[in-house]
Amino acid sequence: MAARPRIGVTGTARRFAPAWWCTRLAVALCGARAARISLRHEQDPEDIDALVIGGGNDIAPEHYGGVLEGPVRTDTARDALEIHWVRGALERGLPLLGICRGAQLINVVLGGNLHADIRALRRRTRNRPGLLPTKRVDLVGDSRLAELTRRQRLRVNSLHHQAIDRPGEGLAITGRDLDGLVQGVEHRERPVLGVQWHPEYLLYLPAQLALFRWLVRAARRRD
Repeated sequence: MAARPRIGVTGTARRFAPAWWCTRLAVALCGARAARISLRHEQDPEDIDALVIGGGNDIAPEHYGGVLEGPVRTDTARDALEIHWVRGALERGLPLLGICRGAQLINVVLGGNLHADIRALRRRTRNRPGLLPTKRVDLVGDSRLAELTRRQRLRVNSLHHQAIDRPGEGLAITGRDLDGLVQGVEHRERPVLGVQWHPEYLLYLPAQLALFRWLVRAARRRD
């Protein structure tokens, strides 16, 4: 592996992609290089040392036995591409960080399912999207997520209306919001983390940048 690990970052193929640019900056601040992966941006898997599965559209329900109703957007081609990358990363033992949709997708690949629409499940929180850290998440005390962030409680942003329901094989739930909805997961044996929020938009908070530092350190340890 090169001195600076190469971190694959999946996401939308659109030219206007703020999440890509913010994630690229996060990866650079942690001493690695980002390689964009999308339907328009191809990468050789052998050149990738770790992987970020980014946020975006809803996951097609056929992947987890769900039902989508109402004005939702899916991207079946992107689903197929990212499922391929997640499976490959798991086979190779690559470190994985799933962000929002990415956490959900990792869960689905590992056999879990999703709440297709969480709006009816909210009692103590609102479903209003926002980039600022206004939402409370409580972490499991002995989790990797709590260790990395050095927090038992986080303030995060929220841009989702789906969430993990039943965790996939090997995944442990490590964070929930005030309504009990899953906000964090991690694999019990593999270097895999998933968060329901968007840490790439919260880089000014050390606890959020710590997630990317973990990913880069994990990539270095593979050498």
